[in-house]
Amino acid sequence: MADIGIGIIGSGFMGRTYSETISKYCKRARLVAVTGGSRAEQLAKDYNMALEPSVDALVSRKDIHAVFIATPHHLHAEEALKAAQAGRHMLIEKPMACSVADCDAILDACKKAGVWCSIAFTQRSRNCNIKAKQLIDEGAIGRIRHIEELALNATGLVGLPKWQSDPENLGTLFGHAIHNFDRIRWLTGQEIRTVYAKCGSIEPDVKVEASSMVLMTLADGALATLWASFQVPKPSFPRSQFSCRIIGEKGIMDLDAYGELRVATDGEWRVVENQAPIDWQGKGFLDPVRLESYTRQCQDFIDAVVDNRPPAVTGWDGRQSVAAALAAYQSSATGQEIVLS
Repeated sequence: MADIGIGIIGSGFMGRTYSETISKYCKRARLVAVTGGSRAEQLAKDYNMALEPSVDALVSRKDIHAVFIATPHHLHAEEALKAAQAGRHMLIEKPMACSVADCDAILDACKKAGVWCSIAFTQRSRNCNIKAKQLIDEGAIGRIRHIEELALNATGLVGLPKWQSDPENLGTLFGHAIHNFDRIRWLTGQEIRTVYAKCGSIEPDVKVEASSMVLMTLADGALATLWASFQVPKPSFPRSQFSCRIIGEKGIMDLDAYGELRVATDGEWRVVENQAPIDWQGKGFLDPVRLESYTRQCQDFIDAVVDNRPPAVTGWDGRQSVAAALAAYQSSATGQEIVLS
């Protein structure tokens, strides 16, 4: 294939994000059609796509080779299974699905259909995270022993789409801090083995979990913690929106995905990478700086489909992060440490 036809499922914030990214910054692909959501008609007009009435109609088009699923979480499994059954490759917006069983069903369907499945863990494609992974793989700080992950936001749930406050889509740990579970696995190369957590809300009228603290052990015995909340008073804490502190056998890292990566291996901090700020007030959510990480992952997925090779982020990565996040909810509900298989 010289290039592939792309279908967009979902027309909201992320549907437009992917449409902008693919049409302006990606090679070897073209937008073909969109379906789903009240904004689908306008999105089709803005990006010169066909408007389809349903997921079934979109995935049945012969000129679509892959779909980008950008709908509320509880719809992912049904839509992914339809795509697989139609023989379409897929990139699913995180989280992959709302249960481990659904994730397994998607993986099985993709394997049977011979199609690739990737999950939108675009934090892996941000500058400071890329550099941290490179240095860790090179042995710069030795084997990782401790990680402290932070995902703290002062926006409150009013800063999120209304559907993210619906219990059917679970909570903010699942919808947003899923990135942190993935980063722990990605940076260390280790699976999460045990999870103990307390999850809830400090605001009684909030229907879903909005604040969580999680303690994890990894397969090699390393420890990881995660503090995630959308209920932090303004201005929140500096360097805490998506950050982590890492202790290795030979050095330490202070990683801010939206700022600087600092490393100390000889008793002194040095800045080794920077992430340019996103101009939310001016250029908005389609700022090229924000879309840089999406471009990197979308291009990798497109290349994987064209070249018939596995994408860098796999469906298994999506499944494992879902398992860890759901284990946190289970631990909080039962008061027990949960052991993952």
